[in-house]
Amino acid sequence: MIEFKLEGEFIPLIQLLKATNLVQTGGEAQIVVSEGLVKYNGNVDTRKRLKVKRGDIIEFEDQKILVI
Repeated sequence: MIEFKLEGEFIPLIQLLKATNLVQTGGEAQIVVSEGLVKYNGNVDTRKRLKVKRGDIIEFEDQKILVI
């Protein structure tokens, strides 16, 4: 599991995927989110501007990100 230390109140989902190196570009992040390949707290979520906060868990390609 990847632990991501959040600076501030939230991080947009697309930026989180880039910051953890699970995708290479913002465009790639938008595609995987819109295709339903990303789970937010256990559920598929296609919102590109989703605000991820502390305690949230993001799943993508057998990787889990815990936002702390």
